[in-house]
Amino acid sequence: MDILFLVSRAESAPVLSGLLRACARRQILCGVFLTGPAAVLAGNPQIDIDLRACTRVAVCEYSWERFGRGSCLNALGSQTDNSAMVASARRIVSL
Repeated sequence: MDILFLVSRAESAPVLSGLLRACARRQILCGVFLTGPAAVLAGNPQIDIDLRACTRVAVCEYSWERFGRGSCLNALGSQTDNSAMVASARRIVSL
């Protein structure tokens, strides 16, 4: 994957959405790991649409239990998944 977006702040939604759309337009392979309060973004309909273009998306399971609502539409993961995604990324962007 070319870029991994590590997102820990829910307020990052507009920036994340714009970056994911830009990656899709340029056909850049990207992934997203949502953790902490940003886990709620997995329930955001606009972000969910933008996440569909990603090669891999994971939501921290513990963060989803704490901040999410209902069932998560994306894969629940752990910090082990986060580490694996970091290892496979050429670049990392933290939001």
